[in-house]
Amino acid sequence: MATVILVRHGRTTANASGVLAGRTPGVRLDETGTTQAERTGERLAVVPLVAAVTSPLERCKQTTKAIVAAQSAPLRPVTERGLTEADYGDWQGRSLKELSKEKLWATVQSQPSAVTFPGGESMVEMQARAVSAVRRRDAAVEAEHGAGAVWVAVSHGDLIKSILADALGMHLDLFQRLNVDPASVSIIRYTAARPYVLATNTHSGDLSWLAPKPAAKKGRSRRSDDAAVGGGAGPSATA
Repeated sequence: MATVILVRHGRTTANASGVLAGRTPGVRLDETGTTQAERTGERLAVVPLVAAVTSPLERCKQTTKAIVAAQSAPLRPVTERGLTEADYGDWQGRSLKELSKEKLWATVQSQPSAVTFPGGESMVEMQARAVSAVRRRDAAVEAEHGAGAVWVAVSHGDLIKSILADALGMHLDLFQRLNVDPASVSIIRYTAARPYVLATNTHSGDLSWLAPKPAAKKGRSRRSDDAAVGGGAGPSATA
């Protein structure tokens, strides 16, 4: 059972100015975003990551670089096209204030599953490729590094929201109930039984509990696919 840490890129110049950047090239982290990415890297430094996967867009690569730099062991980031930003088509590069006046805006808010951005992709397509990419990468990580392995995927707000919605069993039309801030950390553990959402949109807090534990003694299982009835004792409990 590998665990994926989903990180949204730090704040960008487009975020700060209220522009929907989409896949526009050259959109970089601003000063605040750089600080956010470094802070997230410091937070993840206590977790030995086995893989760092990033969207191909520059803002995500910058954020991934900060995370990798804080790791004690060398780690080479891998680009995953399935994690790239939504194709907003004709909406790309326009201000959110202007877009909020479009008729489609209300549908984006209330029924995302019915939205296809003019000249771009549908939100259903966006979710499908994002979930597929994460689940495929997660299975590969577990196959190579074993249960307990932890990896990071750096992507974009709407993509991470759609991945979380899938893991929570939420219809895409409900995904606007989720919030994913710049440089925030969300955590999912996929198992044969179900995905477990361990955290969403966190900005601080100790993550050392994610570090792999020593192998359990023969005949004892340290981690089960079953949900703990009553909620369990938490990650600090002794197996």
